[in-house]
Amino acid sequence: MEVNQQARCRELAKSSSFYSTVYSEIEEVGWDHLVRAGGDLSFLIFRVLDMKGRVHVMEIQLDKAYPRVPPMDVPYIFNLKWSMNSRLKNLVQQFEKHLEKLQGFWSTLDEIDRSLQIVDSKQASRAIPSRQIHVGNDCFIILFIDINDPRSLPECRFMGLGNTVNSLRKTWKRNVDKWERDKAFLENLECLLNTQLPRLADEETNNHLDECGICYAQYLPIGDELGPQTGSATDYTCENNSCSKAFHSMCLVDWLRSITTTRQSFNVLFGNCPYCSEPIAVKINATKN
Repeated sequence: MEVNQQARCRELAKSSSFYSTVYSEIEEVGWDHLVRAGGDLSFLIFRVLDMKGRVHVMEIQLDKAYPRVPPMDVPYIFNLKWSMNSRLKNLVQQFEKHLEKLQGFWSTLDEIDRSLQIVDSKQASRAIPSRQIHVGNDCFIILFIDINDPRSLPECRFMGLGNTVNSLRKTWKRNVDKWERDKAFLENLECLLNTQLPRLADEETNNHLDECGICYAQYLPIGDELGPQTGSATDYTCENNSCSKAFHSMCLVDWLRSITTTRQSFNVLFGNCPYCSEPIAVKINATKN
């Protein structure tokens, strides 16, 4: 989190009991977990690492009546336990426990996402239990993974025209009893379909375009003040495989310069990833990682 954000929160804490309460509770959670805070502290974004080191972002919306009003107003996939005596730290702890329950489910999604050709891969969120997969010859399957039992046989729907998709559907039904919970998910899938599924091409993996973890945009604005980087896409990726967060080098340089622990050697800044805290190094005038 930027140092000036912490200073701004400290100044706000002097103006009302609401700001004072939120400031003290952010300290309980840890400033290193805070990614962003609204100007009036109406929302907070925390990063939380699960047991496998995956980075999850949790956005909390705060009403001015907090803590009388729970800190989020959107539906949840876990039951939030909240009382007048609850604090933000309790919320983060509940979120962490919920993440523990989803490790098997996310491991299955990771196996699919890192190996197979996913349709609209940018929309393939960890919150969505389905994947549309290209199986070749303009045919697709949609898999629905059981969140509570991800190693079980998934529901499968077939999409496409002609004899190919009909043949795949018949093969799946004929082999459905061959699904084994102890086998790898992809091995089971190809066994039931009796075919090798197209793998994610290396160039697709390397060129996958994500939004910047700092400015939340895929491309920098277009303007003369940005020089040769105007309109450029994200060009730096965290090397921690469990994070792999994308950034614009320019945004990352600005963020690192705001952190007092950042070190500089010649034209390279050394610091920590804003999301996973792993060491990173970025060239000040770089346009590519």
